[in-house]
Amino acid sequence: MADSLTLDAQKREGSGTRAAERLRKQGRIPAVVYGHKEATVSLSVGRDDLLSALRHGARVVDLKTDGSAQTALIREVQWDHLGKEVLHVDFARVSKDERIHVSVRIELRGIAPGVTAGGVLDQPLHTVEVECLAVSIPESIRVNVGELQMDGSIHVRELHLPEGVVALTDPDAVVVHVAPKQVEPEAAPAAPAAGGAEPEVIGRKAGEEEGEEEK
Repeated sequence: MADSLTLDAQKREGSGTRAAERLRKQGRIPAVVYGHKEATVSLSVGRDDLLSALRHGARVVDLKTDGSAQTALIREVQWDHLGKEVLHVDFARVSKDERIHVSVRIELRGIAPGVTAGGVLDQPLHTVEVECLAVSIPESIRVNVGELQMDGSIHVRELHLPEGVVALTDPDAVVVHVAPKQVEPEAAPAAPAAGGAEPEVIGRKAGEEEGEEEK
């Protein structure tokens, strides 16, 4: 399960692109926190602390502001176009005993025998929607493919979920399966032209008609 970490948050007054850029130059990330029928509040959090929380797979954090703390879910993280720098983060207030709906990534484990036999592993589903306690969000759902044979598949209903975690995604949805390799048919040889072309006679002069009398 993901850990709950504490982030020091500061209220921010300014808004707009320039204010956000100033914050990022100071090593802080613009953020907002909302939910639980309370007002949306603009905040900033330390970039290094936030990145550390993300690296450790934290989904729920305690935002400490002006001496008080509130539990919040990391709802959305906005990255730059290179995926290296965090530009903004949205937090949603939650209670630790509250059941919430979240998306959890699927992590494949093992080597499928069907692949060893020449098949191709296909994973149509990379995340699964679940309901669980806010403080019990799985970092990932591990799926063992070590017994997956050719033409075999694993569905959402067959996932082994942690205690208290309920899948909301269609139970019949295919998570992963092994399919035979598609072999492209060889191109058929080109058919000869109808009637066949008259073979060229080497040495015949252009315009010379067959059967022309010699002079």
